[in-house]
Amino acid sequence: MSKPITIAVIFGGQSGEHEVSLVSAHAVMSNLDPDRYQIEALGIGKDGRWWHGPGALAMLMAAADPSRLPASATMVAPGPVRELGRVGEPGWLLPPADVIFPVLHGPYGEDGTIQGLFELAGRPYVG
Repeated sequence: MSKPITIAVIFGGQSGEHEVSLVSAHAVMSNLDPDRYQIEALGIGKDGRWWHGPGALAMLMAAADPSRLPASATMVAPGPVRELGRVGEPGWLLPPADVIFPVLHGPYGEDGTIQGLFELAGRPYVG
């Protein structure tokens, strides 16, 4: 069996569509075949801080407006998470991945901003 492809799934963000992004990311990550893909979860809080780890989605969902999340949001498994800080802060670094899958909605996600960051960093991405 070949080595799984590492996909960094980025979700959340500072837009008014933060919760929509969390729900979309949950759908994406739940449907990636774990035999073929290794997921690196990268969440962006409403305050712009980036979080990395299997528990990033659960952490951001716990802090989100519950009226904007489906009941299934409670079924997201918690796990370890570490703060990466904000883009441009000392020590901020995108974790290694074969490809980045941004699941961000609204400003910074659908306007080419995040894609520009990936272009500058020389990192392959979808979308």
